[in-house]
Amino acid sequence: MSILTVQGVNKSFAGLKALNQVNLKVEQGKVHAIIGPNGAGKSTLLNCFVGRLEPDTGTVMFDGQSLLNRRPHEINQLGVARVFQTPEIFPDLSLLENVMIPMRRLGRLDEASMTARATDLLGALDLGDLVRKRPDQLSGGQAQRVAIARALMQDPKLMLLDEPTSALDPKISREIMALIKEMAEELNVPCLCNIHDVKLAMEFCNKMIGLQDGVTMFAGPTADMNEAKLDEIYAMEVL
Repeated sequence: MSILTVQGVNKSFAGLKALNQVNLKVEQGKVHAIIGPNGAGKSTLLNCFVGRLEPDTGTVMFDGQSLLNRRPHEINQLGVARVFQTPEIFPDLSLLENVMIPMRRLGRLDEASMTARATDLLGALDLGDLVRKRPDQLSGGQAQRVAIARALMQDPKLMLLDEPTSALDPKISREIMALIKEMAEELNVPCLCNIHDVKLAMEFCNKMIGLQDGVTMFAGPTADMNEAKLDEIYAMEVL
């Protein structure tokens, strides 16, 4: 079953097409990767799903509702959580307080329930011993885990992750992607990742969307991806 369905999405800037008739579907319990060279439209596409950009034409349906003409906080309230490339962590708050921020804004739980849920999430992400620590005491991988915990705190129906491993070393990158896949499968929270590391995408993602110059060059199971298709997707990238 698809939680997000995108059809015929176009987006131009100053007459230049950043997205050209993009179609994709995000299925429950799976990790989907958006790959492609720099400037392919990956971040533009994610921004069209969270209200930061509005497509010129096309439809974006999430859980039976259109995401068009909605502000970011409205889309968030529908159940779409986003993890940014650089984790947005407040330096003056503890890890526990950082994770509780979304629920305080939404007002869905009392303080005791929020604290218990945030503590459980941090424990599940191997951060249980650091709940009272300040963000400046964290490694890059730990900071990314805090950002993921904060997104999960909202009990989302869909998670969007923008280059979640770009600032991490190879070992920590694999750990974060393994965590994302485990989360998607065990919590049934589908994930859509904009990711530049093709090897990580091939190893941990169930489906892939390959963009080149805003055009969908591939959309299907990772098992169907091969070197010839990758060469086609990255044909215009300067190495």
